[in-house]
Amino acid sequence: MTTIDFHFNTADRLLHACRLVRKAFHSGKVSEEKPLLVYCSIESRLRQFDDLLYEFSEADFIPHVDAEHPLAEESPVLLCRESYTPLAPRTPFVLINLDDEVPDFFSRFDRVFEVVGPDEDDKQRARLRYTFYRDRGYAITRHDLSAANPSAQTP
Repeated sequence: MTTIDFHFNTADRLLHACRLVRKAFHSGKVSEEKPLLVYCSIESRLRQFDDLLYEFSEADFIPHVDAEHPLAEESPVLLCRESYTPLAPRTPFVLINLDDEVPDFFSRFDRVFEVVGPDEDDKQRARLRYTFYRDRGYAITRHDLSAANPSAQTP
């Protein structure tokens, strides 16, 4: 069953998502065979994330393309605005949700990361996503990234 990780109280939602992608990519668990997908239906937010993924670290290059790109089947990191599942023999692995809603295809992935920024609107939308997952019995791990409590918590 899919597991859900909520990273909340992030100072910068998109920058934190870049760090998650980098960590997953360098772990060796994400690959062409087991891609990581970053989803957001809001095109401007996804483009901003795409630009930031190129710029956030001078020491790292994270190969990534849009899911519709001709090289998508060879990329370990994919960006998409619509429902997407990698074609066999690739196995859906990690999904980072930057959208305001729960993606309808999230359960095809082993693990979902929800990144919650500091503003109240984002927190409120995240509470609705949290409730959605919880009410359906998904295992949720909470990671409080505020300076006051940097340790992970489970509800």
